[in-house]
Order: sequence, then C-alpha cells, then structure tokens
Amino acid sequence: MNIEGQFVLAVLEGLVSGLVLALTALGLSLVFGVMRIVNVAHGEFFMLGAVIAWYVSTASGSFALAVLAAPVLVGAIALSIERFVLRPIHYAPEATIVATIGLLYILEQLVLIVFGPSPRPVAPPFYFRVDFPWFGYSGYKLVVAGLAAALLAATWLIITRTRLGLYMRATQQDREMAQAFGVPVHRIYAAAFSLGAVLAAVAGALVVPVRQAYYLMGLDALLLSFMVVIIGGLGDLRGTLAASLLIGLTDGVVSIFFSPTLARIVASLLVVLVLIARPGGLSGETTQ
Repeated sequence: MNIEGQFVLAVLEGLVSGLVLALTALGLSLVFGVMRIVNVAHGEFFMLGAVIAWYVSTASGSFALAVLAAPVLVGAIALSIERFVLRPIHYAPEATIVATIGLLYILEQLVLIVFGPSPRPVAPPFYFRVDFPWFGYSGYKLVVAGLAAALLAATWLIITRTRLGLYMRATQQDREMAQAFGVPVHRIYAAAFSLGAVLAAVAGALVVPVRQAYYLMGLDALLLSFMVVIIGGLGDLRGTLAASLLIGLTDGVVSIFFSPTLARIVASLLVVLVLIARPGGLSGETTQ
C-alpha cells in the first residue's frame, strides 16, 4: 500500500475511533457538567456494555438484542449507584472520587470472577467491505461510525431541545437557583448519571466485534475519556466532540505510520500543552 492509501486508512481508523471515543467521553463530560463530580468508574460502564453485549449475543445469537440490552442494564446499574452511593454522600467531590475508585475495582473484579480473564470475541452481525482505490475497508466499522454520529446528534438534541435538557443546563448553571424554581435536582442528577453510563455502554457494545470484551478494557477508555474532556474543556460538549476527533485522528495517523505506543505519547503531550496554554480546554480562556 502506498503512502496515500496509508493516510486514507489512518484517517478512516481515526474517525471511527474518534466517534466511538466521543460517545464515552461525552458521558463523562455530561456527568461533570451537570453534577460537578468526576466519575472515576466511568470506564467500567464502557467495559460492562462490552461484556453484556458479548454475553447476550452469545446466549441469544442476536447482536441487535445485545446492543439494546447492554445500555438498558448498565443504565439500571448507574441509577442504583447514583441512588445508593452518590446521593447518600451528597455528591461531595472528594468523597465521590474515593467512592467511584472503589466502584471501579468492585465492578472490574466482579466481571473477572464471573466471566474470567480471557478476552471474549463476538462475530460482527454482518460483513461487507467498502472498496477504496488502495484497499478494502470494513463496512461494519463504517456502520459503527454512523451509529455513533447519530447517537451524538440525538444526545445533542436531548440536551438543547427538550425539557430534560433545559433542566440539565439550568442545574449546571446554578443548582440552588434551579431548585428554587422547582427543578427536581436529584432526578436530574440521576438522569445525567444514567445517560452518561448509557452512552459509554453503547460505545462498548458497538466495538465488541472489533476489540473483544475484556475485564480491563475500561481503564483505557477512562484514560482516553479524561484526555478528551481535559482538551475539550470539562463539561463542554462541543469541545468534547472536537477533542475526541482530534485524539482519534492523531491516534489513527500516528499508529499507522509509527506505532500505537507513540500515539498514546502524542495524545498525552497534547493534554500537557492544552493544560499549559489553555487550562480551560479548547473552548476555555487562555492564560494571561
């Protein structure tokens, strides 16, 4: 394959990775923006989505059912965590970090005990290749990218065009004032936390045929999501999408032309540069 073909392949891989990453990172950014907490266990929702999708698709033979079941079950788990863990500690930032670190290890070890340490493959629900002048590319990956883009657009519409989104934005701006005007803050927190988990679970379910389900896969998803929200700006949804595509394209190009390890180093350097030049992220204020 010549250099033009390698570049096109890198861009395609970067776009697919960036859009899937945007789903996961958007959930983390949404939770921080509305609730003002850092959910260290967010990557485990991605992992649970993948593992549940593997289990359901293996048991039922239907990948479509698996993709539907994963976010529903993970959303229910997130609702339980919000109600019985985060709400009793009043969403205190320090206590929340400690609690979600504990949840990370609990969920990780439960999956290890129940399903074991081996990666679990899932066959793609369909197979076709899209022919480019230099190579053939997986049609399933392109469908995943399209579904991720559609879900991102749907989430944006929910946040900007619905009453739920209005309440979320009001709570993000001023919790006390929103509560004074009758906004059910605890319900909005539960909705934001579960929606963030659902987005991560869908991302995990969609990539199972590409990456396989593995009990440690949430750690990488968490690290990349943190990189994205730092570069894009904590709680900024447009910045999150832009940063996801930036990280994805960088990862794709550097991985194809050099190595995946170097791609992670470059992504980390981007985070450092943003923290130095624009501590508020791409959409934040520059330092003086």
